[in-house]
Amino acid sequence: MKLGILGTGFIITDALDAISEVPEIEKKAIFARPNSKAKGEEFAEKYGIEKVYTDYDELLKSDEIDTVYVGLINSVHYEYTKKALLAGKDVILEKPFTTTVEETKELAQIAKEKGRFLFEAITNRHSKVFDKIKEELPKIGRIRLAMGNYSQYSSRYERYKNKDVAPAFDPEAFGGALNDLGIYNLSLTVSLLGVPKDLRYDANIGFNGVDVSGVVTLRYDDFIVTLSVAKDSDSPCYFTVQGEDGYIRIPGKPNEAEQVDMMIGGKYEEYMPQPDKNRMVQEFRDFAAMQAQDDKERMYAELETTVRVMETLIGIRKNMH
Repeated sequence: MKLGILGTGFIITDALDAISEVPEIEKKAIFARPNSKAKGEEFAEKYGIEKVYTDYDELLKSDEIDTVYVGLINSVHYEYTKKALLAGKDVILEKPFTTTVEETKELAQIAKEKGRFLFEAITNRHSKVFDKIKEELPKIGRIRLAMGNYSQYSSRYERYKNKDVAPAFDPEAFGGALNDLGIYNLSLTVSLLGVPKDLRYDANIGFNGVDVSGVVTLRYDDFIVTLSVAKDSDSPCYFTVQGEDGYIRIPGKPNEAEQVDMMIGGKYEEYMPQPDKNRMVQEFRDFAAMQAQDDKERMYAELETTVRVMETLIGIRKNMH
């Protein structure tokens, strides 16, 4: 994989640390807006990136790049990804995928028509813990409840309280607690349990209309799911599915998914695989492998899950109170 990295924000440091652990990926270029060129040059020097671009069209013309990683603010995901796909590039797109279901479906269709790979960068669906949960979930019997919490006091919240709004707290940039942190437990829920038949989001709303914390309630035919999320306060995090014959629980932040505890048929078990350098390493390994093996069947299956997650996310946002 010959990769061009788009962005110079917080996520890019984590992404580059992870990519550096995957020898199948060559760091060919980084794109920075003109006013962030110096930051792009810093990344290039630190991580051995070959070239810095401030013109996206010029990056897309390069034969040295076959894939772009979109690590830009949420509101421009669709625009930059569509342009890359139409230019014949594969794309790794950060969560949340887009701002509407229609945009997600359109990008998926373009990828299929152009024969390109389109990956969602969502860490917990690319983990050994997730694979273990899928394997063990049928053993807990009839599901009755699922609960999750991802609460983390944001490093940008003090600025927000002083009316200095970063993109993560800007509704026009598709920011907010649900889109940022809530997407992880939501993605687990939809991936493992399917699409709910009813949904609701009771949110604490900030001065500019953004959700700073809240509780999602999802109703299925036979069970209920509640997912708490917060950027204005902190607490222990988890994701739990309870069945009549046991439970499965991820203790800790669901974006990391480092461990799963299980009580099945009266027997308790802990599963904790050897961790990578950071939470994003495995997803980049998976993307590089799918591309190298031309495994579009798996990619399309993951895209279908992404569409279902986006349908649920947008439905929740429409039922925010």
